[in-house]
Amino acid sequence: MLAASAVTPASIVSESTQQAVGYPTLFLLVLAGALVPVIPTGALVSSAAVVALHQTAPFSLLMVFVTASLAAFLGDAALYWLGRRGLKSKNGSRWLGAIRSRAPEERLAQAQEKLAAHGVAVLVLSRLVPAGRIPVMLACLLAEWPLRRFSRGNLPACLAWTVTYQLIGILGGSLFAEPWEGVLAAVGLTLVISAVPAVWRRVR
Repeated sequence: MLAASAVTPASIVSESTQQAVGYPTLFLLVLAGALVPVIPTGALVSSAAVVALHQTAPFSLLMVFVTASLAAFLGDAALYWLGRRGLKSKNGSRWLGAIRSRAPEERLAQAQEKLAAHGVAVLVLSRLVPAGRIPVMLACLLAEWPLRRFSRGNLPACLAWTVTYQLIGILGGSLFAEPWEGVLAAVGLTLVISAVPAVWRRVR
């Protein structure tokens, strides 16, 4: 009874406003993060999942999943297309230069070796490994994969990536009563996960 009485017209209006603003914002930020790999898109998806978990509207989590997956897929496709244009150009392009700058030679060589051995499976896993997406994307560019072939492998990669970070958000949101506490927990967890590979490389 108490839970039912907590759902007031004001709260429904507030949720409608959050959704009207939140989903387009999530889409644009994840899309921008795919093009400019400095935005913590994983933390964005986890935070959106926490907020959706605390909403009464049905299918909120599904909407977060669809929005984030589509934005990540389209952003990756756009970046790959720009990279292919840069490869065909005599002077390259700033997009290709940005991709190269984020793929150290050692990691690029590993990505090329794994891509040659395992094909699309490496592309799928690359999005689940922090900082693994760009070296594998560059390896695909240098292997002259057409956009269609890259997209076929990238679609399940984006779906798996979204599910992973959404589950982190659901875990963080379920541990706390207040959404902001769940958001902080989810963001902290995603940042820790993102930092682990860099710390491991330094220690090794």
